[in-house]
Amino acid sequence: MTTLHDILSARDSKTYATDTGRRMHTRLQNIVLDVAVSHGDADLIKRIGQNPDVARFFCQDSKTEVPIAGTINGRFISRRIDRTLINKDAKTVSILDYKTDLNPDTFRPSYIAQIREYIQLMHAIYPDYKITGYILWTHNFLLEKIPEKPL
Repeated sequence: MTTLHDILSARDSKTYATDTGRRMHTRLQNIVLDVAVSHGDADLIKRIGQNPDVARFFCQDSKTEVPIAGTINGRFISRRIDRTLINKDAKTVSILDYKTDLNPDTFRPSYIAQIREYIQLMHAIYPDYKITGYILWTHNFLLEKIPEKPL
């Protein structure tokens, strides 16, 4: 039997998780790593700077909160990509999405589907580019490359 306490506790847990995720996104959004001067939360700069694969997403050339929209399978989709890094010389686009989950396995399939949508939408804009998606798990700052799937 579900009690009122159970319902309120579940709601409070979800609110806490959402608020924590929002705060982390805001902190990460303001990070810029530069050889001369870095900007943003010092603790996050230190953690990000320890991993060159992660740090590249926070260089001056990266874009944050990139809006993207389009149609996939007849369905209109409008999203924001947490970090995007475009290399015109190499013809590559790297997409990064932050996830604050403590247990990555809980929602991983839906997160992978989300990033694959981003990739598909980006292909419409950059048809000749190699586009790669990643998840940054913020509880441990591990970077996960999303497996390629034919479009």
